[in-house]
Amino acid sequence: MRITLTAIKADIGSVGGHIQPSRRLLETVLEYVKQHHRGLLIDFRVTYTGDDIAILCTHTGGVGNEDVHRLAWEAFKAGTDVAKDQGLYGAGQDLLKDAFAGNVRGLGPAVAEMDIEERTSEPFLFFAADKTDPGAYNLPLYLAFADPMYCSGLILSPGMFQGFSFTIMDVSHVEADRVITLNAPEELYDMAALLRDPERFVIESIHSRQTGEQAVAVSTTRLHNIAGKYTGKDDPIMLVRVQGAFPATGEVLAPFNLGAYVAGFMRGSHNGPLMPVKQNTGTSFFDGPPIVSCAAYCVHHGRLSGAVDAFDHPYWDRVRQKVSDKATEIRRQGFFGNAMLPYAELEYGGIVQKLKDLDQRFQLR
Repeated sequence: MRITLTAIKADIGSVGGHIQPSRRLLETVLEYVKQHHRGLLIDFRVTYTGDDIAILCTHTGGVGNEDVHRLAWEAFKAGTDVAKDQGLYGAGQDLLKDAFAGNVRGLGPAVAEMDIEERTSEPFLFFAADKTDPGAYNLPLYLAFADPMYCSGLILSPGMFQGFSFTIMDVSHVEADRVITLNAPEELYDMAALLRDPERFVIESIHSRQTGEQAVAVSTTRLHNIAGKYTGKDDPIMLVRVQGAFPATGEVLAPFNLGAYVAGFMRGSHNGPLMPVKQNTGTSFFDGPPIVSCAAYCVHHGRLSGAVDAFDHPYWDRVRQKVSDKATEIRRQGFFGNAMLPYAELEYGGIVQKLKDLDQRFQLR
């Protein structure tokens, strides 16, 4: 059966600052989808990570389906009304346009979706991150799909011997989608040259070179490119098919034990370690640290199984402690050096204006 997996996420309001949505807000989005999905969606789930609400759904309408995207947009609009009624912080923050325009791309919400032919057993992972940007997935995906030190299937599983193709987007180019496709393993060094700069070059999708099937879809939206100013970090979502001709679930999860330093944290203007957390976890320390959740599903004839929380395991408790130590250590450095993003990447309005004012005071001698 051919189905579409669609995940759409937005920050539309939070309790106590950038922590997590209220129960009433979450229930409003859930109820809106529940009341309006008939005849459109096969199945759906509504969850949150940090202060972002995500709608994961299955349907047969294909990628970019206007009716599916409109449903998510209207659900987030209904939630925004509740957020305003409750006086929540950042109500409607990620809804950057006033009107729906065919799909939610370019309107603020993050989107990850792919059209697939269901296998007999179709397991996949849904990742949702908060207080970071889409480049946060670059290193885990590189290691899981191109490095046999992390993905033993690349040398053990015949279905992966030919490797994978990576479509990489230049997210600094705002006039149109500027992309390049590179093949692993032949072009690993070329990939590394791009992916080392996650603020500009972001993995958009990954395909099997043996079957041509899509394995990964990543949201690549950068909110400051849409709004023209800082409105919140991009908080990316990602869909990853696993097993068979794709890496195993454990091979995709393994790189997240690094707690790699990524952009984000407080006001989207710092670097911090990416912490794997349980589903429906809020943020705390310094509006962070940057977090990522992972729900594992199987889908059959478009029906979603119950979710397994992939990071809700004793192993990840130790990782979270390590990441906490890394977060504390880099925060001791305050505003200085690598603890804060470089000048070209600073997004928060106040300091951007301050730097412009100071620039005019420089003199040549």
